[in-house]
Amino acid sequence: MIVRASRRELLRYGSAAAVAAALPAPAIAQAWPAKPIKIICGYPAGGLTDTFARAYGEAIAQKTGQPVHVENKTGASGAIAAEQVKNAPPDGYTLMWTISTTMIMNKVLFKKLPYDPDKDFVPISWMDAGHLPFITNKNVPAKNLKEFADYARNNKVSLGTYGAGSYSHCAVEALNRHYGLKMEAVHYRGEAPMWIDVASGAVQGGSGSYAAAAAVLQSGNGRPIAVPTKTRMRKLPDVGTFWEQGVTDVAFQVQGFICLVGPAAMPKEIVLKLSDMMVEAGKTERIQKILDTFGIDNAAQDHVFFEKFLAEQGPVWIELVKGLNLEPQ
Repeated sequence: MIVRASRRELLRYGSAAAVAAALPAPAIAQAWPAKPIKIICGYPAGGLTDTFARAYGEAIAQKTGQPVHVENKTGASGAIAAEQVKNAPPDGYTLMWTISTTMIMNKVLFKKLPYDPDKDFVPISWMDAGHLPFITNKNVPAKNLKEFADYARNNKVSLGTYGAGSYSHCAVEALNRHYGLKMEAVHYRGEAPMWIDVASGAVQGGSGSYAAAAAVLQSGNGRPIAVPTKTRMRKLPDVGTFWEQGVTDVAFQVQGFICLVGPAAMPKEIVLKLSDMMVEAGKTERIQKILDTFGIDNAAQDHVFFEKFLAEQGPVWIELVKGLNLEPQ
């Protein structure tokens, strides 16, 4: 919903902001929210990240009684949005909805970032980005990883990725390490063109989101043969995990994520309120339906879970991306 404020409302909100700026953090937290909230989304409208930003944003609006506006500030793997939110007042009225690339991988992929992922933001809520199944073209004679590796030893195989430094790139290199293969990683600008080439056989397979790959699977042009993490995917219950199939590389145990963060000095009371709202929103029928559509099994988790996740899996992701030996941009 797009809300256009009247002049009177703008004056009222402006006055409220001026008063809030003069208040100590506990008083700001107690009064929050007294005006509309803005969520900066670092990725394009219509995609997974944006869809959830708007769905959870509406849930926050319903809970607080204040409008929540989502603005898309795309570019530089989320860095443009991150810089804007980093510099915003830490009053709970400017937040960022982004992904693991912005919060972790960019530390390796860029020589210099306009923000510090570890110091400039406070974690509010974490959400699973979903399993990223490994899918091969229908003409590859393999129904599991062992059969695929046997095929790759005797044939030239290329696997698509949705970007250099992405999970799908890490997956190619992890399979090469485990099986002693030399498969080529072919990088695309996003999932859509990658799945088109998987379906046509231009590349023999790739890893990516269930929603983006759904057309390939439904047409019969692709065959899922493995899913990451140690838990099978509800949408593909008959497909074994990498772990079950003996591929225990950490690349297939870490999880990509979507998240809500705020400027580092946000009052703890506001962080707690937002964190609780996110967990509650994740249980609603609307968000559960979106999760099912995208093949995601877990809804939003609280700030404690998020902080623990960053501490445990952040360093693992960093080492995985470093292992790709990419030249930082």
